[in-house]
Amino acid sequence: MFENTFKKIDKALRNDEGMATELDYAEQTSWLLFLKYLEDLEAERADNAALEGRPYRPILDGDWRWQAWAAPKDAYGNFDHNVARTGKDLIDFVEDELFPYLQTFRKSATGPDTLEYKIGEIFSEIDCEFSSGYVLRDVIELVDELRFNSQQAKHELSDLYETRIRRMGNAGRNGGEYYTPRPLIRAMIKVVNPKLGETIYDGACGSAGFLCEAFEYLKRDNLSTGEWNTLQRKTFYGQEKKSLAYVIGIMNMVLHGIETPAIRHANTLNENVMEIQEADRHDIVLANPPFGGGERKEVQHNFPIKSGETAYLFLQHFMRKLRAGGRGAVVIKNTFLSNTDNASVELRKELLTTCDLHTVLDCPGGTFQGAGVKTVVLFFTKGQPTRNVWYYQLDPGRSLGKTNPLNDDDLAEFVELQPSKADSNQSWSVALDDIDPATWDLSVKNPYAPEEARLRSPQEIIDDMLARDAETARILGEVRGML
Repeated sequence: MFENTFKKIDKALRNDEGMATELDYAEQTSWLLFLKYLEDLEAERADNAALEGRPYRPILDGDWRWQAWAAPKDAYGNFDHNVARTGKDLIDFVEDELFPYLQTFRKSATGPDTLEYKIGEIFSEIDCEFSSGYVLRDVIELVDELRFNSQQAKHELSDLYETRIRRMGNAGRNGGEYYTPRPLIRAMIKVVNPKLGETIYDGACGSAGFLCEAFEYLKRDNLSTGEWNTLQRKTFYGQEKKSLAYVIGIMNMVLHGIETPAIRHANTLNENVMEIQEADRHDIVLANPPFGGGERKEVQHNFPIKSGETAYLFLQHFMRKLRAGGRGAVVIKNTFLSNTDNASVELRKELLTTCDLHTVLDCPGGTFQGAGVKTVVLFFTKGQPTRNVWYYQLDPGRSLGKTNPLNDDDLAEFVELQPSKADSNQSWSVALDDIDPATWDLSVKNPYAPEEARLRSPQEIIDDMLARDAETARILGEVRGML
């Protein structure tokens, strides 16, 4: 129903000199979609209040309403081009009046988890990048065709928005930070198996893919009012450092049906993990934290194991954000399993001695588009030491890439075998007693792989060499920083 509208929006954006990449398209579409969503939400709330005979005071009113500045209508309900701003007048209004007004909500809101605060935060972190007020007018009229007043409409819009996020991930550069393959996320969620009433956390939530898929996993048609309220307001929590990712994450959750997403715009690594209280902890962690980064010394002081590797700091954070008995599923570079630097060894030791690392999913190259590193997924339960680690070496039987991405069928056997942790040609178990306590090496070594299957392709060898060169350079950089 709305796919053609999205295509027209993209076509219009290509005519604006201020739009250069898929990231620009996503950002500028997102703030417009958000304001149109607010308009439909406010109309729905006003109608419900009228039916119940109670007053309703809208969040945005007067000249700030979408129907006032973006899509004014005549007496017959048709778009009124005689009243609507366009060209430079429209750009000036958005930049000099609308955005500054919306930014004030960050200070006037009663708390960071309110819709009012989200409005202020979003419009304090992004800019209007349109250079042409005529293109902006065209896009506004297209966005005005979209409707957020039914679950069917939201479902279609969420699918279209996910496609846009996926295109960002495939676009290269830093776009890949925003997209984790949804089949992998769904498999992780199935293994962790969240229950209604448990809290789910992602401290590096990006486009909120983990939280959105967990919402889809938990929602049912027969939920009571209390259960629906729990799912809406007391289940999903996230933090995101980057402004664009924060905006996209909010919009993605809204489109999936979460009215006021509990995502905070904050640098998770600025939190001292030794000061995390029980009230701050969660039942489940699902995450694909960024790697690399070269974190500053003052950030590293927030962690008992110092490292410039961002993912290592996030893993320490996640282990401490879990309640006793809580479950985690975290994506990390596969070099974490075998690196010999002190931080890697100490972190593996802490993970194995304070958590039950029961499953390691070894992902093939090409799982993440635009990322030249291999990854694994660590599945662990907090509060008891590891006894056995079950490995599964994912092999789709084909090379993965942009035109041949990972799908749900590729992960079906892993999901099926994981509860029993059965051996197969691609899975095996290693007892903690067989892991060297001097190095805590967790390398993936499939004992059932035929000898010829262990031969790597030239590209795999090159990728491995580049990854190890980068790791060596990072370690040397840390050493120099200490001298």
